[in-house]
Amino acid sequence: MRKSKADTLKSAVALAYRQTDAAPRLVAKGRGLIAEEIIARAHRHGVYVHESPELVSLLMQIDLDQRIPPQLYIAVAELLAWLYRLESGQLVSASPSVTVLPEDTRRF
Repeated sequence: MRKSKADTLKSAVALAYRQTDAAPRLVAKGRGLIAEEIIARAHRHGVYVHESPELVSLLMQIDLDQRIPPQLYIAVAELLAWLYRLESGQLVSASPSVTVLPEDTRRF
């Protein structure tokens, strides 16, 4: 079976989170050139870029400026905790292990 063009394009999302927020918000998402620009801007501003096709696929289903759904709290919390440890100078693995549970794979 052939993949559609949309399936072969790179996807990217950007999340924003402050400690006072109830949950992280989706602030950017896109495929192809837009995804490349999201990644390039993150690099230019020193923002860590994590590659997780499964998590990105789920986050692409969320509308812009919406908070992530509770089903993704664990996966995103693991990533944010790893980033916090990295930024505070603690020893961390080369990349975070992010758990995307099977029940998380349904559409939101």
